[in-house]
Amino acid sequence: MSTAIALGRARSDLDVMSRAGLPLHEFLSEAAVTVQRVVPFVGGCLATLDPATTIVSGVGKFEALRGRNDQDVMWAQIEYGGEEPTAIAAMIDAGRVALGVHAEFSGDIARSSRMMDLIVPVFDFRDEARVVFSDRSGPWGAISLFRGSDDAPFAASELTFLEEIAPAFTRGIRSGLLAQLGQREAASESGPAVIIVDAEDRIAQATPFAHTQLSRLAIVPDTGDPMTFVHSLVSGARRFGRGESDRIPRIRIRTRDGVWLVLHATPLVGSPDRSGDVVVTIEEARPQEVVELVAAAFGLTTRERDVTGMVLRGADTKEIAASMHVSPYTVQDHLKSIFDKAGVTSRRELVSRVYFDQYAPRIGGDIGPSGWFAS
Repeated sequence: MSTAIALGRARSDLDVMSRAGLPLHEFLSEAAVTVQRVVPFVGGCLATLDPATTIVSGVGKFEALRGRNDQDVMWAQIEYGGEEPTAIAAMIDAGRVALGVHAEFSGDIARSSRMMDLIVPVFDFRDEARVVFSDRSGPWGAISLFRGSDDAPFAASELTFLEEIAPAFTRGIRSGLLAQLGQREAASESGPAVIIVDAEDRIAQATPFAHTQLSRLAIVPDTGDPMTFVHSLVSGARRFGRGESDRIPRIRIRTRDGVWLVLHATPLVGSPDRSGDVVVTIEEARPQEVVELVAAAFGLTTRERDVTGMVLRGADTKEIAASMHVSPYTVQDHLKSIFDKAGVTSRRELVSRVYFDQYAPRIGGDIGPSGWFAS
C-alpha cells in the first residue's frame, strides 16, 4: 500500500472514530493504534486537558511507556513549573498545533530541558512529536510520540499529517468525555479530600478520602500516576503565586463511573518553615462548574451556550428572546441546533443531559454539613 493511500485511510478511520461516540478510553486507545500504523513511534502518551486551564486531566500511555509511571511527577514539574518553548502551554500561547523537538531546535535537542533532564537520560528517546488538540473552547488534549536513538527524527510530512488529524482527535475527546458514563460506584467512605505538598514536593499530609478520590481518576487501563495531576497543579500554583502565570491551577476530571471532580491548588502562607507548601483539594464538581465544560464538549456556539444557560434556569422561549433581543423563531432555531448537537429532543432531555446526569439521582437525598449532597 502506498504512503498516500495509508495516510488517507488513517485520516478516514480517525474521522469515523471521532464521530462514533466512543467512551474516552476506547477512543484514545483505538486512535493511538491507527496513528502508529502511519507514524511509527516507540512510545506514546495521550493526555486530556482542562480547556480552561490547559492542565493535564488524564493520561494514557502506549508501547515503551506502558506501565512506566515512575517519572510522571518529574514530567509534571518540568511541564508546568518552568519555561520550556515546546511545553503544551507555550504551544497553545503561540498558536502551534504540531511540532517535532528535533526539527524545532535544528537537531540541538539539548536546548529542551524536558528532553535533556528527563526524556533522554531516563528513556533514551531522541525525538518527540507533540500535537495539541484545540477548538474555539480551548485545548482538549495533546499527544506526545517518541523515537529512539536508532530511529530517524520525525519528518516534516509526518508532522503535517499529525496536524491534519488534530480536529478528529479534538472531536473524539470532546464526545468521549460525554460518553464516559457508567454505574456510579457506591462510596465506601467520605469526607474532605485534601493533600498538602511541601516545598520538596513530598506529600506532607493527606486525608484518607484523598487517596480514595485519586484512585478514581484512571481513565484508561494504562494510565499514568494520578499524582501527575496533583503535581501539575502544585507546579502551576507555585508559578501563579510568583506571578509567572495568569492561569489559575484548576482541573475538572470525569471519573470512569461518570462523576465530575474538580481539583484545585493554592499556595499556603504561614510560618517561614512551611514556605512553599501547597494545598490541593479534590471535591465533586458543582453543576455550575460542569455546565460550561459540557456545553463546550457539545460544540455549542456562544449564542447556543447562552440559550442553554437560560433553559437550565427555567426560562421559556419568550423570556429567552427578550433577554437576547431576538425573535422567538430565532430562539427556536438555536434550540433545534442545540438539541441536534446534544442528541436530545426536548428541553427536559437537555436539562438531564447537560445538568443532571450526575446530580439528579440524589435529589431528595441527604444534605451534608456543607450544604451539598452527602456522599
